[in-house]
Amino acid sequence: MAHSPAFPLSLPPGVWQGRAWAAAQQRVQPTGHAALDAELPGGGWPCGALSELLLPPHAACEWTLLLPALACLLRQDGTGRAVLVAPPQEPFGAALHDAGVAVQRLCCIQPPACDPGDGAAAWACEQALRCRDVCAVLAWLPQARAATLRRLQLAAAQHQALLWVCRPAAQAAQASPAPLRLALRHQGEQLQVQVLKRRGPPLDVPVLLPARSPALAAALQAQARRRGRMQAEARATEDVRHVLARLAPAP
Repeated sequence: MAHSPAFPLSLPPGVWQGRAWAAAQQRVQPTGHAALDAELPGGGWPCGALSELLLPPHAACEWTLLLPALACLLRQDGTGRAVLVAPPQEPFGAALHDAGVAVQRLCCIQPPACDPGDGAAAWACEQALRCRDVCAVLAWLPQARAATLRRLQLAAAQHQALLWVCRPAAQAAQASPAPLRLALRHQGEQLQVQVLKRRGPPLDVPVLLPARSPALAAALQAQARRRGRMQAEARATEDVRHVLARLAPAP
């Protein structure tokens, strides 16, 4: 017997109806990008779930996407920590600080250089997710297999932490247990975010964001100003040194 729309089915937690995808009951963390929040279930990054970011080589565009949420999350959780696992380059603390991230509450874990299948890095992610004071984990796992990602998805769900996993764009064709999959690439002065998978209807049109977040752009501008002042001071000091050398009496 068909149910009347006036008497909707009472669904258990975690079960969603197609027409209600945007108002998902799962706890979320706003991304800091209004255009992207409008396309994600619940309006942000899903807590207690794996969000997979597929990246082009050497782009580092994940920071533009994640910095606003990371900074906001650490402000909201006064004691929580965020764990970075196997970042390809050492994070630049000064730039993160200028972008509003509480760098003193970041923990960076670098597994052995020889890590077949990202086994050690994935193990570090699981341990971090089990820590009570860890509110988010950001990991780079280019070799992780689907079984490894399933374990991480389960760990994130059990502990209700934010989990972002960065992988190469070439992995887009492979199946993934991540409820949310985004493919990123730079397009001129914009960051193109293609929603490959979400709880809800497919999204054919990519979301376009500024290639640099306002916070990151401000941080880079502040760094450039500081560098300019330091160079000007160095030139002034050198000019004074030359003047004093000319005024000094001959031996």
